[in-house]
Amino acid sequence: MSTRIAMIGFGKIARDQHRPALAASADFDLVATVDPQLQSDPAATPAHFTDFDALLAADVDVDAVALCVPPQHRFAMACQAIAAGLHVLLEKPPGITLSEVDDLEQRAATAGVTLYASWHSRHAPAIEAAREWLATQTVTAVEIDWREDVTVFHPGQDWIWEPGGLGVFDPGINALSIATHILVRPFALREASLDVPGNCATPIAAKLSFQDTAGAPVDAILDFRHKGDPCWQMRVKTEEGELLLEEGGGRMRVDGEVRIDEDKDEYAGVYARFASLLDEGRSDIDLRPFVHVADALMLGRRRVVADFHE
Repeated sequence: MSTRIAMIGFGKIARDQHRPALAASADFDLVATVDPQLQSDPAATPAHFTDFDALLAADVDVDAVALCVPPQHRFAMACQAIAAGLHVLLEKPPGITLSEVDDLEQRAATAGVTLYASWHSRHAPAIEAAREWLATQTVTAVEIDWREDVTVFHPGQDWIWEPGGLGVFDPGINALSIATHILVRPFALREASLDVPGNCATPIAAKLSFQDTAGAPVDAILDFRHKGDPCWQMRVKTEEGELLLEEGGGRMRVDGEVRIDEDKDEYAGVYARFASLLDEGRSDIDLRPFVHVADALMLGRRRVVADFHE
């Protein structure tokens, strides 16, 4: 029997990624959407509601929710869902503080429901192959280059510039989710510099310097001011050769030779993972990417740059 799921928040990520993935999944049945911009119509298929309270009060059977709202609103809604006995999928980042996600984990355990802090970039086609190849290598350096145009990928999304919105770390956390998954040795932040527009609370660009437990450097450039095609790549140098991930993990090269080059369908993987967690009756809350962002925001030297105007 498929899991009856509701999408809470019906913005760009929900429309572009979650809805198509759910439509293609045999594991889930999308029974409702919630968004204040939607016209409320409980009789529609799926049913539409303007707020979460209305969904919970309605005669609609729901087993789980996918929280696609801005991160500033996820904690309260996740608490509400868990209290109602619903399983919860959190879009990335899972919240705005580490402590609130820890709170959610404890609430989910007490309620006996599944909590899944999803990292969609880990489901790109080349990620598992990269992890397997690196498991046999000795890494000497990692270079992350993650640049995109914020006006293309986050049009009109003012929340990203507000406290808790993460700014450039919203896409940058995707790179960190990949790095923490494929690299054998843990790494920790040593230095960070952040460019913050004068009219924003969050960075528009960041330069990060990490070091792994064997002393190998892990350096990252994140930039929202990039124009043209996005650059989502990660170069991992080892004693035995070099691995290059491009297109956010859609393409993998080893010493220049293309090993994998496929179109990405990351959210199919997200929902397959959620389905397996529900079958197993357990949660998955890996906070390592979020910890690195929290460290950068705490330790980073801030430089005020020109105001951001979309």
